[in-house]
Amino acid sequence: MLQSELDKIKEEILSISGVNPLKCMQCGKCSGTCPSYDEMEYHPHQFVHMVETGTIEPLLKTKSLYTCLSCFACIERCPRQVEPAKLVEAVRMVVERQRGPQHLEAENVPEKLDDDMPQQAIVSAFRKYRK
Repeated sequence: MLQSELDKIKEEILSISGVNPLKCMQCGKCSGTCPSYDEMEYHPHQFVHMVETGTIEPLLKTKSLYTCLSCFACIERCPRQVEPAKLVEAVRMVVERQRGPQHLEAENVPEKLDDDMPQQAIVSAFRKYRK
């Protein structure tokens, strides 16, 4: 991707999230609180740093976007109110907008279900992955 495209995506991410990554002091408290830490390729504090430095391209391809539970534990723990989960959500939204609408069709849902999945997860998936 061209640097000008990456800069435009960075601005879009910052606009959507409303987060100022420059406030982050990289203490890692957000990542230490994250219940998905072990499953994430990039942890919350790394998301913030990568957006701040403009290292956007790896974030657009990582599965960590979908590992984040949006539980906002990182937001509660941050001493500087940086709100890493909002950045993750904004990057996810940019990726989904680039893909286009209708990534989760109703007829494909039964194959993704298991007995332990709460109904809220299904509704949330439709909200996040359909436009």
